[in-house]
Amino acid sequence: MEKIYTENLEKGKKIAARPETVQFLLSFSKSLHIVKYQNFRFENSLN
Repeated sequence: MEKIYTENLEKGKKIAARPETVQFLLSFSKSLHIVKYQNFRFENSLN
């Protein structure tokens, strides 16, 4: 397992997210509210 992981790690390239992107995702995750009722799932964005 370790050998496979290190081989794939060397093939990948590093990416960096801009601070604006990280802030947007954090804000969105804080405003997202999910309610489950029986077999239904309601997703609300509380902005």
